[in-house]
Amino acid sequence: MVQVARTFTVAKDRATVVGFLRDFTNATQWDPGSQDNVQTTPGPVALGTVWHNTSKLVGVTTELDYTLVCDDADRLRFEGKNKTAVTSDDLSFADAKGGVTEITYRANVSLNGAGKIAEPIMWLVFQQIAGKTVKQITEVVEKL
Repeated sequence: MVQVARTFTVAKDRATVVGFLRDFTNATQWDPGSQDNVQTTPGPVALGTVWHNTSKLVGVTTELDYTLVCDDADRLRFEGKNKTAVTSDDLSFADAKGGVTEITYRANVSLNGAGKIAEPIMWLVFQQIAGKTVKQITEVVEKL
Protein backbone atom coordinates (compact mmCIF):
# COMPACT_ATOMS: atom_id res chain seq x y z
CA MET A 1 0.00 0.00 0.00
CA VAL A 2 1.15 3.52 -0.81
CA GLN A 3 0.39 6.10 1.87
CA VAL A 4 1.09 9.80 2.05
CA ALA A 5 -0.02 12.44 4.57
CA ARG A 6 0.44 16.17 4.88
CA THR A 7 -0.86 18.73 7.40
CA PHE A 8 -1.00 22.40 6.41
CA THR A 9 -3.09 25.53 6.88
CA VAL A 10 -5.13 27.67 4.51
CA ALA A 11 -6.24 31.24 5.14
CA LYS A 12 -9.94 30.50 4.81
CA ASP A 13 -12.67 29.49 7.26
CA ARG A 14 -13.50 25.79 7.67
CA ALA A 15 -17.04 26.01 6.25
CA THR A 16 -15.72 27.48 2.99
CA VAL A 17 -12.89 24.93 2.78
CA VAL A 18 -15.13 21.92 3.44
CA GLY A 19 -17.85 23.25 1.14
CA PHE A 20 -15.43 23.48 -1.75
CA LEU A 21 -13.54 20.22 -1.18
CA ARG A 22 -16.65 18.06 -0.60
CA ASP A 23 -17.56 18.43 -4.29
CA PHE A 24 -15.05 16.06 -5.89
CA THR A 25 -15.71 17.71 -9.25
CA ASN A 26 -13.40 20.44 -7.90
CA ALA A 27 -10.51 17.97 -7.57
CA THR A 28 -9.43 18.95 -11.08
CA GLN A 29 -8.46 22.29 -9.54
CA TRP A 30 -6.53 20.95 -6.53
CA ASP A 31 -5.31 17.44 -7.43
CA PRO A 32 -2.31 17.57 -9.80
CA GLY A 33 -3.16 14.22 -11.42
CA SER A 34 -6.90 14.77 -11.79
CA GLN A 35 -7.87 15.64 -15.35
CA ASP A 36 -11.62 15.13 -15.30
CA ASN A 37 -14.28 14.46 -12.66
CA VAL A 38 -17.90 13.95 -13.58
CA GLN A 39 -20.56 13.48 -10.94
CA THR A 40 -22.50 10.38 -11.96
CA THR A 41 -25.01 10.38 -9.11
CA PRO A 42 -27.88 12.81 -9.76
CA GLY A 43 -28.75 15.57 -7.32
CA PRO A 44 -26.80 17.58 -4.78
CA VAL A 45 -23.57 16.26 -3.26
CA ALA A 46 -24.30 14.01 -0.28
CA LEU A 47 -23.03 10.86 1.38
CA GLY A 48 -22.86 8.20 -1.34
CA THR A 49 -22.39 10.60 -4.26
CA VAL A 50 -20.21 9.07 -7.00
CA TRP A 51 -17.83 10.74 -9.47
CA HIS A 52 -16.07 9.22 -12.48
CA ASN A 53 -12.46 10.40 -12.35
CA THR A 54 -9.79 10.41 -15.02
CA SER A 55 -6.25 10.94 -13.73
CA LYS A 56 -2.82 10.94 -15.28
CA LEU A 57 0.29 10.09 -13.28
CA VAL A 58 3.77 9.57 -14.72
CA GLY A 59 2.30 9.37 -18.21
CA VAL A 60 -0.32 6.74 -17.36
CA THR A 61 -4.02 7.59 -17.60
CA THR A 62 -6.41 5.76 -15.31
CA GLU A 63 -10.11 5.96 -14.56
CA LEU A 64 -11.70 5.37 -11.15
CA ASP A 65 -15.12 5.81 -9.63
CA TYR A 66 -14.91 7.79 -6.37
CA THR A 67 -17.62 7.70 -3.69
CA LEU A 68 -18.09 10.17 -0.84
CA VAL A 69 -18.08 7.81 2.17
CA CYS A 70 -17.63 10.34 5.00
CA ASP A 71 -19.26 13.77 4.89
CA ASP A 72 -18.76 15.57 8.21
CA ALA A 73 -18.01 19.18 9.11
CA ASP A 74 -14.51 18.12 10.19
CA ARG A 75 -13.79 15.24 7.79
CA LEU A 76 -14.33 14.14 4.20
CA ARG A 77 -13.37 10.78 2.75
CA PHE A 78 -13.55 9.73 -0.88
CA GLU A 79 -12.88 6.14 -1.92
CA GLY A 80 -11.95 5.27 -5.49
CA LYS A 81 -11.97 1.90 -7.23
CA ASN A 82 -11.17 0.32 -10.53
CA LYS A 83 -9.99 -3.18 -11.48
CA THR A 84 -6.34 -2.45 -10.62
CA ALA A 85 -6.49 -0.18 -7.55
CA VAL A 86 -8.40 0.91 -4.48
CA THR A 87 -7.71 4.46 -3.30
CA SER A 88 -8.82 6.94 -0.70
CA ASP A 89 -8.51 10.65 -0.17
CA ASP A 90 -9.14 11.51 3.48
CA LEU A 91 -9.29 15.16 4.52
CA SER A 92 -9.65 16.29 8.15
CA PHE A 93 -10.27 19.90 9.17
CA ALA A 94 -9.70 21.93 12.32
CA ASP A 95 -10.17 25.61 13.10
CA ALA A 96 -7.01 27.57 13.78
CA LYS A 97 -6.59 31.15 15.00
CA GLY A 98 -7.65 34.05 12.82
CA GLY A 99 -10.10 32.23 10.54
CA VAL A 100 -7.42 29.83 9.32
CA THR A 101 -8.20 26.16 8.71
CA GLU A 102 -5.79 23.31 9.34
CA ILE A 103 -6.11 20.49 6.83
CA THR A 104 -4.69 17.01 7.20
CA TYR A 105 -4.69 15.26 3.84
CA ARG A 106 -4.09 11.51 3.61
CA ALA A 107 -3.99 9.54 0.39
CA ASN A 108 -3.82 5.75 0.22
CA VAL A 109 -3.46 3.55 -2.83
CA SER A 110 -3.55 -0.24 -2.88
CA LEU A 111 -2.59 -1.82 -6.18
CA ASN A 112 -3.99 -5.21 -7.11
CA GLY A 113 -2.28 -8.25 -8.63
CA ALA A 114 0.90 -7.62 -10.59
CA GLY A 115 0.53 -3.88 -9.93
CA LYS A 116 1.83 -4.45 -6.40
CA ILE A 117 5.33 -4.63 -7.89
CA ALA A 118 5.06 -0.92 -8.76
CA GLU A 119 4.19 0.20 -5.20
CA PRO A 120 7.74 1.34 -4.27
CA ILE A 121 7.87 3.52 -7.38
CA MET A 122 4.37 4.83 -6.75
CA TRP A 123 5.37 5.70 -3.18
CA LEU A 124 8.05 8.03 -4.60
CA VAL A 125 5.61 9.51 -7.11
CA PHE A 126 2.99 10.17 -4.42
CA GLN A 127 5.55 11.86 -2.16
CA GLN A 128 6.24 14.35 -4.95
CA ILE A 129 2.57 14.79 -5.81
CA ALA A 130 1.67 15.40 -2.15
CA GLY A 131 3.70 18.61 -2.11
CA LYS A 132 2.03 19.79 -5.31
CA THR A 133 -1.38 18.90 -3.88
CA VAL A 134 -0.77 21.02 -0.77
CA LYS A 135 0.32 23.94 -2.94
CA GLN A 136 -2.69 23.66 -5.27
CA ILE A 137 -5.26 23.25 -2.47
CA THR A 138 -3.81 26.28 -0.70
CA GLU A 139 -3.78 28.45 -3.82
CA VAL A 140 -7.26 27.48 -5.02
CA VAL A 141 -8.99 27.65 -1.62
CA GLU A 142 -7.45 30.98 -0.66
CA LYS A 143 -8.88 32.52 -3.85
CA LEU A 144 -12.45 31.52 -2.94
